[in-house]
Amino acid sequence: MAASDTTRLLLQDIEHELQTTRRVLERVPEAKLAWRPHPRSYTLGELATHVARLLTWGPMTIERASVDFATLPKGVGPLATDRADLLAIFDREASEFRQALAGLLAGEAEPALAVRWAVENGGQELIAVPRAVALRRFVVSHVVHHRGQLSVYLRLLDVPLPNMYGPTADEQ
Repeated sequence: MAASDTTRLLLQDIEHELQTTRRVLERVPEAKLAWRPHPRSYTLGELATHVARLLTWGPMTIERASVDFATLPKGVGPLATDRADLLAIFDREASEFRQALAGLLAGEAEPALAVRWAVENGGQELIAVPRAVALRRFVVSHVVHHRGQLSVYLRLLDVPLPNMYGPTADEQ
């Protein structure tokens, strides 16, 4: 069955955000990975690695009916050691997310996107929403949120910002 207009729009939105996120990650200066803007903030390397790994939520959201925080690994995982490592992490996660989306589209996408999806903590349900909402909220919007933080880090480090939703002041 062909994807509906709504499903195609969702996929175009996701693809735009993936490409935009990669452009921002490409600008992360290797020499500044240990830099942090405030004592309570992530270092640049921690935040950039977090952004690169967030797409792990994509396949989890598509392939599972729920996610339990109590069973998930804590922290951002091993940190990227340089820009090539950071981009390799992102590219791997983006590829797995795209594969999961392709699998979703191979079946009945509309009903699969409408299925109830939940976040739990120790078996206690915290949130339950349709899978399409979870994909946007817990995957795409989550990436965009932290990518925004990352762009502020880059600005503070005087790194030119790439086009995100149009030309930036650095590209004009």
